[in-house]
Amino acid sequence: MTECFDCDNCKESLYGRKYIQMDNGPYCIPCYDAHFANTCDECKELIGHDCRELYYEDRHYHEHCFRCFRCDRSLADEPFTCQGEELLCNDCYCSEFSSKCVACEKTVMPGSRKLEYNGQTWHEHCFICSSCQQPIGSRSFIPDKKDYYCVPCYESKFAPRCTRCKKTLTKGGVTYRDEPWHKECFVCTGCKTPLAGQQFTSQDDNPYCIKCFGNLYAKKCSACTKPITGFGGGKYVSFEDRHWHHNCFNCARCNTSLVGKGFIPDNDEILCRNCSSDL
Repeated sequence: MTECFDCDNCKESLYGRKYIQMDNGPYCIPCYDAHFANTCDECKELIGHDCRELYYEDRHYHEHCFRCFRCDRSLADEPFTCQGEELLCNDCYCSEFSSKCVACEKTVMPGSRKLEYNGQTWHEHCFICSSCQQPIGSRSFIPDKKDYYCVPCYESKFAPRCTRCKKTLTKGGVTYRDEPWHKECFVCTGCKTPLAGQQFTSQDDNPYCIKCFGNLYAKKCSACTKPITGFGGGKYVSFEDRHWHHNCFNCARCNTSLVGKGFIPDNDEILCRNCSSDL
């Protein structure tokens, strides 16, 4: 006696017919599709046994129904993005939601390396120095209107140069006679002591500290022989070819100050009128 071989659902014989074997028994094709096939989320029709079925987030699709919402291209073997309830191919997503590179005007693809500054976006390799044309990458840069410079190029092109060493000044500095100097380069012409923040004067456009200027160029007091610089509120008295500090202009005999008073010269000495009358 021949063993029966029937569909587990409709009980019709499966001899000579296509069938699908399930855990609980064989099914003819119509019964299988009716009981086990999923419904396509797009067209709402059954996804038959002979169709390629795609599954995404608890939803089932025919292969030809799984497509980009914008351009209608199949997403079966393409990368895609879900934007809300819409499935979008990468091209449509980038065109709609990704920024464009300011330099090349091409889309900056999601996940690619980019640089954003002042509301604008560049591919990393498109953000280059306006002078040396090399990618700036993660290095510091300086904007100048619509141009962007790496720090070395900006300093070379725009930063002032020290009058003495001719190198660029990147911070601080001293201005002397409308010219820029590094603080460490602005020194006394005589002793080379730094003059930044110190009192100084000049001779023939060269800067000098007070001490060097006094020793080299200042008048000498006829009494103490020290330089008369006039700095710090110092005043002096001149008579013929001689000069005195105010506090040194005293009578040679009684040491009385002669500032604003009459005096009598006696060879190399100066005397008050009282002392001169005793001569």
